[in-house]
Amino acid sequence: MEIREVAVVGLGTMGAGIAEVFGRAGMTVVGIEADPDALARGVGILTASLSRAVSRGRLTEQEQADILRRIRPGSGFEAAAGADLAIEAVPERMELKRQVFAGLDRACRPDAILATNTSSLSVTAVAAGTAHPGRVVGMHFFNPAPVMRLVEVVTTVLTEAPAGAAIAGLARRLGKTPVQAGDRAGFVANALLLPYLNHAVSLLAAGYATREDIDTAAMAGIGLPMGPLALLDLIGLDTALSILEVLQAEFGGSRCIPAPLLRRLTEAGQLGRKSGRGLYDYGEPAPDAATLASIRNDKLPPAPRRVTLISAGGAEDAAGELAGAIAAAGISVTRNAAEASDLILICAPPTASVLPAALGTGRPDQAAGLWLTGDKLTELVTTRLTSASATAAATALAGRLGWQLVRSPDRPGFLTGALLYPHLADAVRMVQDCYAGAADVDAAMTLGCGYPRGPMRILDDIGPEVALAALRAMHEAYGDPAFAPPPLLAEHAAAGLPFSG
Repeated sequence: MEIREVAVVGLGTMGAGIAEVFGRAGMTVVGIEADPDALARGVGILTASLSRAVSRGRLTEQEQADILRRIRPGSGFEAAAGADLAIEAVPERMELKRQVFAGLDRACRPDAILATNTSSLSVTAVAAGTAHPGRVVGMHFFNPAPVMRLVEVVTTVLTEAPAGAAIAGLARRLGKTPVQAGDRAGFVANALLLPYLNHAVSLLAAGYATREDIDTAAMAGIGLPMGPLALLDLIGLDTALSILEVLQAEFGGSRCIPAPLLRRLTEAGQLGRKSGRGLYDYGEPAPDAATLASIRNDKLPPAPRRVTLISAGGAEDAAGELAGAIAAAGISVTRNAAEASDLILICAPPTASVLPAALGTGRPDQAAGLWLTGDKLTELVTTRLTSASATAAATALAGRLGWQLVRSPDRPGFLTGALLYPHLADAVRMVQDCYAGAADVDAAMTLGCGYPRGPMRILDDIGPEVALAALRAMHEAYGDPAFAPPPLLAEHAAAGLPFSG
């Protein structure tokens, strides 16, 4: 069917953005809010968004006026009577969404498509309460809707095929990329994103790493545009908690159980940026990266003059590169543990432990691990025996060489891998279960979550065999089924097959 007129129920930030998307595409739109004040606020949000686009040169004043003429306010469900599509964007409460769909059921034509913008609730449960469940779909936009290119198109066991196809075609008409998803909690993007964010909170609460190091590892080590803790503050801790509760109810497992710290901060009203405080405090401007580096370097002792470098876990090639970099900085390097030095560095990969090699030197208090993650990050791995002076010397060495550094305990995956590999395993399981294809997984995370590379592309760049080894080490160390390598990952590693391409 041809969709020419759209009704949008709920004109909060999300609903107003969705109405703007349809209006920009030349469609007639009615924005519905029962409360007059809420309706006025919604129109104000829409107008302000279009005005910003004009000020930035992305729209002309005439285009803004044309869009606003196509969007009219409505105060009741009857305003949706002529709509070919009605989409709700009310808060994520099932009882509220059912009330909205009951009103749309009465007001809309029998052939109109009804859509929910839910990010995590069951579309099937919404559809089952309507008179025509075959015309109910999920059409999940991402915030801000006018900017984000992803739309998750969610069909249920009740959805008629033409309805799903019509919404996917409409998404393309809007200039968006549709990703087809079945009706499973979190769909694609949130089902992958929220367990990863939740795990980062658990690492923080357990004292595994500082919040700054966790976020730095994600950005510099994985290449993500924002660290998980800062992203949680941006999303809102209460919003993240509610989505995790939905995921937990459907999937269970440790990665979906909300971290106690996340729940406690939410109960305390520390919700992130919108409340002024969450995992970070937004009361005062945070220093930028250059300022933090300057402060850190000002406190560092002089770099060691002589370093002993030892490889472990099959990292001989990496150790050779590391030795060359240290020597190029004018620091003497020996590969003989018996020779005197100011610091012993163990070059071991995330699948190995630093401690056995440190013990083998006879001077474990003077030893620390150092692992280069890509070309942007150095992970300083300390054991239970590493002294404060050795930690300071290794930190000073990294500063001398201009390396960005994070600290990690001597555990499988170190810090970057502890964040990344379980996240990649979640993505592989999604493909393995035939819930989404590799291309759709990558599209969801790049277009919906701002990843420069999707999880499957990251996995191919790292190498499936590397991820497999790291997950096996994590699973052996912790015993958590969430870290068990998916069979599909082992198959790709054994066959040398990529996931993307």
